Amino acid sequence: MYIKELFNKKRFVFSFEIFPPKATSPIDTVYKTLEALSDLRPDYISVTYGAGGGSNQNKTKEISSMIKNKYEIEALAHLTCISSTKDEIKQILRELKEEGVENILALRGDIPLEEDVKGDFKHSSDLARFITEGSSFDLGGTCYPEGHYDSKNVEEDVINLKHKIDAGVTHLTSQLFYDNNAFYEFMNLVHKHNINVPIQAGIMPITNKSQFDRIIALSGAKISDKYIKIMDRFQHDKDAMADAGIACATEQIIDLMSNGVEGVHLYTMNNPYVARKVHSNLISMIHAINRE
Repeated sequence: MYIKELFNKKRFVFSFEIFPPKATSPIDTVYKTLEALSDLRPDYISVTYGAGGGSNQNKTKEISSMIKNKYEIEALAHLTCISSTKDEIKQILRELKEEGVENILALRGDIPLEEDVKGDFKHSSDLARFITEGSSFDLGGTCYPEGHYDSKNVEEDVINLKHKIDAGVTHLTSQLFYDNNAFYEFMNLVHKHNINVPIQAGIMPITNKSQFDRIIALSGAKISDKYIKIMDRFQHDKDAMADAGIACATEQIIDLMSNGVEGVHLYTMNNPYVARKVHSNLISMIHAINRE
């Protein structure tokens, strides 16, 4: 099933993201994560595009296939295009199609810092257009409520979103954020520019101090005083910090649900405990919305 059809069938779509293990880690670590999450029956599970160049090397295809064919949950395979040729992308698309994977998250990928960028694609919209013109996948894209680091401001970023939609992207997932007001302001801009595809809010629970520091460094997401106080109070107790982070994520998602968000994509960090606890906190409300 195309993910765009899920948004037509449901008022609220709830999904997970997992990532392939590092090259130095055994692949069965992610199998254990899938086994622990599959009985929750999320609407779909996305699989990030790991390092390694092709789908065979980074295990995205293998894991997406398992989600789709063993667990019978829709899979969304991430696909980056920077430094890739059209022939390389065609090969990956063939491999995914052979496994029955119908959904792709079209991404540019990180630009190499110490080498010239080579390949046939400069932007995720280039990849989306290439896939749309030559195959029959449903395409997702990403958006940035607090602005992409390459954009001058959030409004410029929203204008650039239209290129993705025009290229064939049918639904969007947001970068993680912790300020719901920033997301609501972003949605107002999206509607102002007549972008009407479904948008899921990307949520990552903060469950430990090192994760907190890494998120700030990589994403630039704004962190409220509330989160900082929680971090200061509970960071030295692993279990307390995890439960506090889960509680904060639950509160954040309930606020989003109450304000009509079309779905939430939970960045699980391959941590089944956190995903299961958040899911348990929300499941009655998810059912209530989808019965409306």
